[in-house]
Formats: sequence, C-alpha cells, structure tokens
Amino acid sequence: MADLGSFALRLALLIALTGTVTGIYGGLKRRGDWSEVARRSVLLLFGLLTLGMGALFWAFYTNDYQLLYVANHSARSMPTAYRLAALWGGQAGSLLLWCWMVGAYGAAAVTVNRRQTTLLPWVSATLSANAFFFLVLLNLDLVNELPALVANLGLALPDGFGIDVHTHPFERIPAGTIVSDGTGLNPLLQHPVMMIHPVMLYTGMTGFAVPFAFGLAAMASGELGTAWMRITRRWTLWAWFFLSIGILLGGRWAYEVLGWGGYWAWDPVENSSLMPWLAGTAYLHSVMVQEKRDMLKIWNLVLIGLTYSLCLFGTMLTRSGLVRSVHAFAQTEIFGQLFLGYVLVTVIVYFTVLYVRRGELKATTHIESVMSREAGFIINNWLFMALLGVVITGTLWPKLTDWILGVEQTMGPGFFNLLGAPIGMTLLLLTGVGPLIAWRRASPANLRRQFLWPTATGIVAFVVLAFVTRDHLAWMAVATWAIGAFVTATISQEYFRAIRARMRRGEGIGAAFATLMRKNQRRYGGYVVHLGMVFLFIGFAGAAFNEERLENVAVGEAVEMAPYRLEYRTALAIPEQHYGGAEARIALFDNDRPVATMRPERRMYWLEEQPVSVPSVYSTMTEDLYVVLTAIEADGSATLKIYRNPLVNWIWAGGWTFVLGTILVMWPHPEGRRQEP
Repeated sequence: MADLGSFALRLALLIALTGTVTGIYGGLKRRGDWSEVARRSVLLLFGLLTLGMGALFWAFYTNDYQLLYVANHSARSMPTAYRLAALWGGQAGSLLLWCWMVGAYGAAAVTVNRRQTTLLPWVSATLSANAFFFLVLLNLDLVNELPALVANLGLALPDGFGIDVHTHPFERIPAGTIVSDGTGLNPLLQHPVMMIHPVMLYTGMTGFAVPFAFGLAAMASGELGTAWMRITRRWTLWAWFFLSIGILLGGRWAYEVLGWGGYWAWDPVENSSLMPWLAGTAYLHSVMVQEKRDMLKIWNLVLIGLTYSLCLFGTMLTRSGLVRSVHAFAQTEIFGQLFLGYVLVTVIVYFTVLYVRRGELKATTHIESVMSREAGFIINNWLFMALLGVVITGTLWPKLTDWILGVEQTMGPGFFNLLGAPIGMTLLLLTGVGPLIAWRRASPANLRRQFLWPTATGIVAFVVLAFVTRDHLAWMAVATWAIGAFVTATISQEYFRAIRARMRRGEGIGAAFATLMRKNQRRYGGYVVHLGMVFLFIGFAGAAFNEERLENVAVGEAVEMAPYRLEYRTALAIPEQHYGGAEARIALFDNDRPVATMRPERRMYWLEEQPVSVPSVYSTMTEDLYVVLTAIEADGSATLKIYRNPLVNWIWAGGWTFVLGTILVMWPHPEGRRQEP
C-alpha cells in the first residue's frame, strides 16, 4: 500500500505539471480542447492525492513502522484516533494534507464551474501550479535518486549531490533496520481538539486558493467584471468560516493543554493564521462596496491576492525555520529557500498581472460623502490593514533585527496589545456604526434617528461599568464593554425595527424573523456575526482583571483567592500505559460552600520523555478558576499555579455565536440569492 501511495504522489507531480501547462496554453489560445485537458487534470490530480492520503492513513492504522514518517510520529500504545491524526502531526503529512485539500477544492471548483469557459483554463492552471509546488516538496527525495538514474545513462553527478530533507511521507527507514514501535506523537498534540484544529485551519487556508485562482483568471482573461466575484462569494465565505473555526479551536487547545492560563500568546505560528484572516475579513467587507457601488475593483483584487499569499507565507513561516516557535516544524535551509521562493513567485506573478490590468479596472464612481456606508467600509479596511501591519511587524521583528543588527529582538505580547487593542476597539465600534449609515450620503436627520438610542446605551454602560470597577478601574476594558453595549444596541434596534415593520403587516414575531433571514440573510446573519464579535471582545477585555498566584501547599492546607478557597487534600499516582505521574485532589469552596473537586495532573510521557501539565478548570460565565499542578515535592506538598480569569468563557460563547451567524449568512435560501448587502 505504501508503494502505491508513493507512486500516486509521483504520478500526481506529472499530472499537476500537465494541468498547469495545458491550462495556460488553453487560456492563451482560447482552445477549448486544451482547457478540457487542464480541467480533467485537476480531477485526476485529486484522485491521485486521495490515493496517497488513503495509503498514509492505512500505514498509520496498521502501524507500518518501516515508513520513517510513521515511525517518527506514532506508537502502538497510542489510541487509534490519535494514530490517524498523527498524519498531520509532522512535516510530510501536513504538506500532503494541504496538497490534498487544494486538490479537493480544485476538483469541486472546476466541476461546479465547468461552463465558465473563459475563466476555467486559467483557474485550472493556477490550482494545478499550486499543487505542483507542494508535490515538488513531497517528492524532494527524487533528487537523491538522480545519481543512480544518471549512472544508468553512463553519466555521473558531482560527489555529495543531494539534499538532506525528509518530506516524502512514504520514505522507508534504512535497509536492515528493524523498528518494532514508533517514537510517538508529541503529547501536547494528543488532545481531541488537535484532531480537528489543524484540519479546520488547512480547510480555511487552502480554501482561499479558489477565489485567488478566479481573481487571477479574471485578470489573465480580461473578464474584469464582477463574474469572478459572484462565482467565488460562497467559496470565500466557506474558507473564512473554517479558518475562523480553526483559530478559535487553536485558542481553546492552548487554554486547555498548555497550562499557562491563556489562549493567545501572539506566537508566530498563531499569527500565521491570523494574518490571512485579517486580510480575508477586510475583503469580505470591501467586496460589498463593489457589489453595491461598482467601486474598489483594484483593491478587492489586491485583498484576495494578499489573503492567499499570506496563507502561503504563514505556512512557510511554520516550516522554514524563519521564525522560532514551539509550534514550528524544523527544516533544512534548502527547504525554506524553496518555500520562500515559491511565495515570492506567486506574489510577483499575481501583482504583475494586476499592474498590467490596472487601467481597465479603474472605478467609474466615487465616494460622494465621508458620511456614507462605503466610506465606513473603506475606513474598516484601513484599520484591518493597520492591524495586519502590526501583526506582521511583530512577527518578523526578530528576523529583521537579526539581519540588520545581528541580534534577535523579540516583540512580546505587550507590543501587540499596545498597538492592536485600540485598532481592535475601533473596528468593533465600526461594526455598530457602519450598518446604520446610508449608502452614498447620510442626512443629519437620519443620523440622529439611527444613533440616538445606541449612543445613549453606550454612554450609560460606560458610566455604570466605571462605577462598578472603580476600585481597580481599567479604562480600556470599560471602554471596550461600553462599545460592546453600543454595538449590541444597534443590532437590537435593526432587528426590532425590521420585525416591527413586518408585524404591522400581520406577521407574528417568529414569522417576521424567519422572513428577514430568508429575504436578506447576508445582512441579518451578518448582525449575528457582529454580536459574536461583541462577545469575543467582552472576553478579551476581561483579561485586564486576571489574577495569578504561585503557591506551595501541604496536605490539609488551603489557598485563599476570594471568594474561593482551595484546600489540598491528597495526590494520587497515575498508572496509565502511555504515561505516568500524579493527580492532585483539591476541594474548591465558594464562600465556604463546596462547589467542586479539582484534579490537576502532572504527567510524564514515557516514550516521548516529555512532561506535561494538565490543568483543572472550574468555569462559570463570569470567570474561570484555572489550577495547574507544577510539581509534587519530596515532602508531599504540591506546588500550584492558580489563575483567575474573569469573563474568559464569553470568548467561547462568542465563537459559537460567530459560527452560527456565518452559517445563517451562507444558508441556501432561494429567495435570498439576490439581496442587498
């Protein structure tokens, strides 16, 4: 089975090259027959990649330790689910997953849009070229086989020819070596969330390949209208949707597994997924202006090109060794150079074509007033780009200072929070302001009518919250919550007015709401997404009141963190097959009322020789009490790290609301296909 998978990947390399060449030729010559060859190449490519994925899954399922990748990332003692999830736990498997997803998106896109004869050859070529590069990385071991192949022709290559990389997932261990068990997967990755978090991220990041391909196809073919944008609207939303879920799951995994009491550390790998999300979110807002007012044509093409380029750039960051991260894959210099080269080629080709077509993309309409919805969207985009600039600068700063000064200087969370928080708060404010302003030009009377009650709500919320938190006031947090109250009021007002108008026609509340969602789901589903963002920011602002303690307690002693008391009772050994360690038993009291028994663990994974702390969390909607067992001392006492995290669960509630709103936006309602943004 492994040999079949290896053959499938090598044949896929040839098919991807075929699809690229025939697609370009078919597009240039307007040849339908060559274009059809390119389209079918994309379909065949997906079939071969699926065969390769299936073969690697089978190798993990059957514990085929003759494969180097399986031996390095799996072990017999691991549960089957984690053995299968180990496929994307390392370099080669994650590259194969990425390539397979591009193939899946490509096959679906060229099938659904097979009648788009002008755009399709360029789309097929772009998607095939993307897959071709990743297949080159997956088949880099072919370079090491060249000397033998050349020798068969009576020629010779220089001594030492070859590269030391292991990116072929079906590479076998050296001949004569017998491996009875693998070295196992990183224990931090053996968590239910990590079985789906990388898949969600990759589904989102690779999904942007489709709108990117159609945007490039529109420019290459000269079809510069809105057709490419209409075709890719749902593709873009799906990609953004899955990327959002992936980021949220990553935060949840960090919170539950890493044992530091937080959910986002501005790590380079975390930032690598945030960067395309910011650009993609800006695009989803900006594209509405083009749909409504036929403006920002060039800017929208810039944004979709930037979004997918950042997906590639972020993937390169985690695999090239360019930045240091506990999440990054280690790799050789040649690998990083190849990946960086591909990212640069992609950017240069796309933006060169855009530059050539710039004259044909000039807008015929312009902003009539700064007090208009389109002006609000443009400001929204500027802010997203400013936040993106902060994230990119902070992420690459260590490498920039190394190149310039010879010393790496790292930007900590304080840098991102200092510059990013005001931008984020302004963006949150705009989610409430934008929908209330009319297109083209808003009159003073309209502004007064729309903003009176939401503004009053925000002011009252600020005053009340400032009074409630006066003993340890954090102005940024209070301002964020007040803005959240303003946005919630604008959303409620929009729903209230629309439902009331329909009720005057004789509809009930439920029927009126259903009609709104059916007839204008993008608008009212978008409000639910905005409400989810309000909840997220409520949780983010709660971090201003976090508390942290490090305590050593003997059996029977207690730690006070008002209103809680944590009483250490005992510690029990953990006799698991794959790991050992200790579990502390801690009685938790809330104002002398027993509420829970907390069980933080300190584990040692035998095979991986890696210690892991598993926190215990007591959750309410107002706060989390988060306890980490750092050690059981020789005298039997326990060293505990205790965090009190106010409002953190609003983040997860906001995430689910965010997901619900996106589903409402994308839900297929025939009556909602032609609707105003």
